[in-house]
Amino acid sequence: MKCELVSSLANVNRNEWDSLNTSNHPFTSYDFLNSLEISESVSAKTGWSPQHIIIKNNKGSIIGASPNYLKMHSYGEYIFDHAWANAFENAGGQYYPKLLSAIPFTPATGPRILIDPKNPDNHKIFELIINMFEVIVQNNNLSSAHINFITDNFSKKLNNEKWIKRKGLQFHWHNKDYTSFDDFLSKLKSSKRKAIRKERRTILNNNLIIQKVTGNELNSEMWDSFYNFYLNTIDKKWGGAYLTKSFFYLINKTMKNKILLIIARQDNKIVAGALNFIGGDTLYGRNWGSIVNIPFLHFELCYYQAIEYAIDNNIKIVEAGAQGHHKIQRGYVAETIYSSHLIQNESFAKAVRNFVQIESKQIDRQIELINQQGLPYSNI
Repeated sequence: MKCELVSSLANVNRNEWDSLNTSNHPFTSYDFLNSLEISESVSAKTGWSPQHIIIKNNKGSIIGASPNYLKMHSYGEYIFDHAWANAFENAGGQYYPKLLSAIPFTPATGPRILIDPKNPDNHKIFELIINMFEVIVQNNNLSSAHINFITDNFSKKLNNEKWIKRKGLQFHWHNKDYTSFDDFLSKLKSSKRKAIRKERRTILNNNLIIQKVTGNELNSEMWDSFYNFYLNTIDKKWGGAYLTKSFFYLINKTMKNKILLIIARQDNKIVAGALNFIGGDTLYGRNWGSIVNIPFLHFELCYYQAIEYAIDNNIKIVEAGAQGHHKIQRGYVAETIYSSHLIQNESFAKAVRNFVQIESKQIDRQIELINQQGLPYSNI
């Protein structure tokens, strides 16, 4: 086997990369990651320098891969280590650059090491890629390596004491074989059911027409409008507009059948939209925005319409992104998310490990309390 670091996916064979993305996950697809690079949403200028790990066999074919970046900051990750960086630098260290395996600007669990499970050497390939993380950190005197939003199975497979396992919290909706949105509502407590119906009536009272658009139905009017919504949302939250306009046009060109754009029209004008990506059994909510101030419009586009689409298309899970305790009252449950961290400095690694142990107990307790006491489902 041969290990390579690749600074551009343009130098990687698309079919070989996607052949390893056996779960057909939209965010680890070649088209999604390459669109980020081509659009310059991801680049050295934005603090994301691609350093993808590629493993080849003796015939030169790719048999393993991992999307990786040299990071000059901790923005756009959603696994927060700003406090770690501040502590390390206050002690005289240099936290950045760091190595990160993640999907830029995308808080969604998925594969971070791509291997064909049918390959008889898949375990060796996995260990080789993990070893590559460690070698890169050591040889380049980096502070750390991080693998974010990993699966539970990945977390268990990474049985290496050097890596610090960390827990986090997200809210996901699960399809219990509902036959319709009303069927889903019927499983909620009466007060919650009435509240959601009241919120949805507000949309009707504001003369809004909601459309779920995918594939060839997507057009430039929708993308131009949505990009303006995206910028408007960023301005309100005082954040940075990571994604360029060309990124949205690129994903429309290369993966439009994996995109669900939910738009709201008022007087035939597009006034709001929510961008989702369609996985094998999961619908991933990503960005949203609006140019009108209508109560509950965010809930309608990002949650209720996504749930309706999942029910109609037999999709089992809806992941609506990071944060948001308001999701609980709309049928989402609290679930554990995972990440793993390699800290080169032994003293600092010990401090981080102690912090994570305390944090994990708090996460476990919070999830237990939410799912036992806070959920809107009826026990009847």
